[in-house]
Amino acid sequence: MTSVFDGLAGVTASVLGAPVPYLPKGGPSRDVQSVFRETPIEATDQDGHPVLIVAPTWRVRRNLVPELARGDKISPANGKAYAVKNIWPSGSPAADAAVICELELVTA
Repeated sequence: MTSVFDGLAGVTASVLGAPVPYLPKGGPSRDVQSVFRETPIEATDQDGHPVLIVAPTWRVRRNLVPELARGDKISPANGKAYAVKNIWPSGSPAADAAVICELELVTA
C-alpha cells in the first residue's frame, strides 16, 4: 500500500544532505546521499554538573545501504571518520524510510 510518506526520505536527503563516503566492512567504499549531523546534547557528568557533548548521527535511506551493520564507517566532509555504533529505525512507515545511526569517532 502506498503511503503519503513515501519519497520524503529521499527529498530530505537531497535538500539537507550531501554525498557521504560509506565504507561497509565487507565491500568497496561508495558515496551515499544522506544527512550527517553533530548535534549538541546536554548531559550530566559524574558530579551532577551539566555538560555539553556532541552526538554524531547519520540519517540514511535503508534501501541505499542494505548491508549496513555495526562497525561500518563513514567519512563526512569534516575530515573525521566515524564507525556505526547503533542503528535505529526512524519511525517512518514509508517504503523508503531512513535509519538513524549513532556514530563514534574513530579518527580525528
